[in-house]
Amino acid sequence: MPRRLLLHCSTSFKTDIRIAPVSQLPTNASLHRQLYDMTWPMLFGVLSLMTFQLTDSAFIGQLGRDPLAALGFTIPMQQLVSGMYVGLGIATTAVISRTLGQNNSDRARQLGGLVVLIGATLVLVLCLLVWLGQQPILTLLGAEPELWPVIRQYWAPWLIAAWIGAMVYFGYSLCRSHGDTKLAGAVMVATSLLNIGLDWLYIFYFGWGLPGAAWATATAFSLGALVIYPLLIKRGWLGFDLAGLQLARAVRQLGGIMAPAMVSQMMPPMAAVLATALVASFGSTAVAAWGLGSRLEFFSIVVVLALTMSMPQMIGRMLGRGEIESVRRLVRLAVRFLVVWQLAIGLLWLLGSGLVTELFTTDAEVQSTLASYLWRVPLSYGGLGACMLMVSVCNALGLPLRALLISTLRLFLCYLPMLWLGSQLNGLPGLMTGALVGNLLAGIIAWQLYRAGMARLSAKADKNPTK
Repeated sequence: MPRRLLLHCSTSFKTDIRIAPVSQLPTNASLHRQLYDMTWPMLFGVLSLMTFQLTDSAFIGQLGRDPLAALGFTIPMQQLVSGMYVGLGIATTAVISRTLGQNNSDRARQLGGLVVLIGATLVLVLCLLVWLGQQPILTLLGAEPELWPVIRQYWAPWLIAAWIGAMVYFGYSLCRSHGDTKLAGAVMVATSLLNIGLDWLYIFYFGWGLPGAAWATATAFSLGALVIYPLLIKRGWLGFDLAGLQLARAVRQLGGIMAPAMVSQMMPPMAAVLATALVASFGSTAVAAWGLGSRLEFFSIVVVLALTMSMPQMIGRMLGRGEIESVRRLVRLAVRFLVVWQLAIGLLWLLGSGLVTELFTTDAEVQSTLASYLWRVPLSYGGLGACMLMVSVCNALGLPLRALLISTLRLFLCYLPMLWLGSQLNGLPGLMTGALVGNLLAGIIAWQLYRAGMARLSAKADKNPTK
């Protein structure tokens, strides 16, 4: 007889498993519908976010090569800061959704307040460290000394915008924890549209140049925070009265998932620092093109990002109901879709490379280098997407160390070694081919590790049928 896995979570988040007969498992059609309903608000939200980032790149590209190169050297730091708050967001979704599953809404509200306070402090400290450590950071990245004044001028407003953006993201995480992706998606769309409008105003009309792009983002995120936080408090999802919360236990709960998830999220920016340093050995033109390619990559994997935001809540509910087979079907469905989708995106970039390069920069050398990027790297986005999704799925399954392993192997066994090997064999074009090969290898390894993790969960259930 088919069986299902029922999970009961204690306050320490150790998993207690018992087996029960399956009843009314979702059909494939209903899984399609659930996935669509949870994902489309995040899709539009993330798409709008990526659109304003591409608009930023297009506007900055009109300012010349130096501002564009400055943006390229900033991207690894952006990924570092975002890696910290996304890691905390993952822990937020896991801990609060499980608390709500135990029908403890008061504790969930207090945990929301604790997350915001911890997140605000951690991100502020990181932003201050980045600002104080500019010189060694830029030296490590391989930035040319003549670019340093341009980068410093940009980093002050950018770090302010990064902190405000983190606060807004914590609000999004609380919404997703309570199963509301529509509010988060709506605020993301609104702030992104506002950012696009302010970009032109600040960069060109006011003549603020590159720093104007960061001030536009700070303004838009500030207004987004003023919208989302009062709504969270009004709905009873956020409170700062922590009396009776047992702070030590709550911090341990968050830390048990947050620590490996945060390390997992911060590995890509650390790898991006090393990749940027490697690219910088080919000159500022290569860095400018690589930075534009990275922005296009963010835009290209928007569906993957939406799935990583929507699926953890679905997987948590299915595990709570004991529907482990539904989890398997859901993940297979998502992976098949994203592999086909990302291959189509890669072919689109390849066919439209000439038009895209002319749109984003007027520098002929940067255009040529970016075209070389678009002919190679986007074809591997299916592997990259599968790897990213498996990290999210493993975190949702309560396997954060496996998620960390996937991230580690992707970057330090597949991606970076292939970049270096490709650069040694064929210079900058070889480096880009190495990125293609590394992403594809990472996707295959991630899928196998996910399957092994699911097998272990099933085996654990079989050994403990009455727990």
